[in-house]
Amino acid sequence: SAITNFSRVLPDPQSELAQQVVKNPYSFDFLSLGKEALERELEGALIKHIREFLLELGVGFSFVGSQYPLVVDGKEYRIDLLFYHFRLHCFVVIDLKVVEFEPEFSGKMNFYVSAVDDLLRGADDNPTIGIILCRTKSKTIAEYALRDVHKPIGISTYHLGTPLPTQFQSNLPTIEALEEEIETVAAEVEQTLAAQEVEQLDLFADPAMQEGK
Repeated sequence: SAITNFSRVLPDPQSELAQQVVKNPYSFDFLSLGKEALERELEGALIKHIREFLLELGVGFSFVGSQYPLVVDGKEYRIDLLFYHFRLHCFVVIDLKVVEFEPEFSGKMNFYVSAVDDLLRGADDNPTIGIILCRTKSKTIAEYALRDVHKPIGISTYHLGTPLPTQFQSNLPTIEALEEEIETVAAEVEQTLAAQEVEQLDLFADPAMQEGK
């Protein structure tokens, strides 16, 4: 399960709902990325497949932006992914890591959550939540890292789908190509049905047909 400090830093029932919202692991099987993918490549792929990503995150998430800028004391910082959760009534910061969880990741997330609370959080919003998504994590290290952190943060893992061998990839259509083909076929079917409808109308309007009646 996800490692969080929600029960300690959030009031009930917010803490329980937040715990239910954060999954572990997240399945990114819809991405065709290898284990050597960089963080920017992972982020770009998730944005490209934002619909599938939102479905995997679960009900209530609304996408706000990627590489979202925050200016603190004249210096700009960028959040990997920023969401708003309508059931939790709060912003959710997601930081992507393509490596195993390291203790310093929680300090960076603590900073982001504090900045969002000060710069974006409205009067009716609940405290911002941070989710650190890593390739793998040690339960003990994650718990130590969050022990004295007072901002709500969760640490989860994700897994990628197994990419096809290179020799097969060129023989299979991409998702984009399949979607384009489906749209083309749908348009052709629609045109055929429209043509048949016109033929039927012309047939009923034919004087010879009317005389036959």
